Amino acid sequence: MGIPVGISACVLGQKVRFDGGHKRNRFADEELSEHFDFKPVCPEVGIGMTIPRPVIRLLDNTIDVRLVDSKDNSIDYTDKMIAFTDNQLPSFENLRGYIVCAKSPSCGMERVKLYLDNGNSVPGGSVGIFTQRLMDKMPWLPIEEDGRLQDPVLRENFIFRIYALDDLYRSVADGVSRDSIIKFHSRYKLCLMAHDQQAYRDLGRFVSDIHQWDDLDAFFIEYRQSFMDALKNRASRKNNTNVLMHIQGYFKRDLDKSQKAELRDVIMRYREGNLPLIAPLTLINHHLKVHPDSYLADQTYLELYPESLKLRYSL
Repeated sequence: MGIPVGISACVLGQKVRFDGGHKRNRFADEELSEHFDFKPVCPEVGIGMTIPRPVIRLLDNTIDVRLVDSKDNSIDYTDKMIAFTDNQLPSFENLRGYIVCAKSPSCGMERVKLYLDNGNSVPGGSVGIFTQRLMDKMPWLPIEEDGRLQDPVLRENFIFRIYALDDLYRSVADGVSRDSIIKFHSRYKLCLMAHDQQAYRDLGRFVSDIHQWDDLDAFFIEYRQSFMDALKNRASRKNNTNVLMHIQGYFKRDLDKSQKAELRDVIMRYREGNLPLIAPLTLINHHLKVHPDSYLADQTYLELYPESLKLRYSL
């Protein structure tokens, strides 16, 4: 059973678009589908629109943003779309992520064309009604557009967040406990260090105070949001280098002089942009097999997701 992830039905290849076509994303349909259990949704079909159907668009009426027929602003689908989304939200609670269709007035995540009454468009655009509601109600959920998955950095960050959220849920599957949270957080220390050093410090203090909380469910909700917010910050080359050098310190008594020099050289070549992140990580994992360390072995930073996805080859 794969990780449950929502997806715009057209991105998975279903012919549900306004013109009867689809926007199949090959990476999602062929590669991610091997690891994810996709839950396809077309909000426009969900509110009863036909296939094919009239084109709809976002309209700024100076009060709020409405979802209307592109040829007749009086035909308004906004309330239906909000009601549909709210009705779906309970079934989304188990999702670990969501892939939405770019530029769609219902599903787009950013820069969706937003029109004025006079026909002009607003610079910067807006967010699709369905996705905006989803983001407002489930702010911890990793959401990404199909088109942005072509960017290797955005793709890696998004998929990593899905696996991290899934890991969090599995860690508390038998109930939220102080022990389960502390163990989970410990395994993500290096990840947090790479993604957001301030959040690494703040979350460390937050978790250290867990014994002061009587309501662990409330603690979990706050922790989940802060943890997922931190991982939204993409790990920089500088931060990754700091983490790699931190890991290097764990081998100072195990490696000989030439091995230490080799590891440092590979890390520096990564820092300079001459090697991908997978290079120093491969060497570190090799040394870890020869010289086991229980703390490092538990760190998800060294093995975040299936190697077959090749996400760190372009970082």
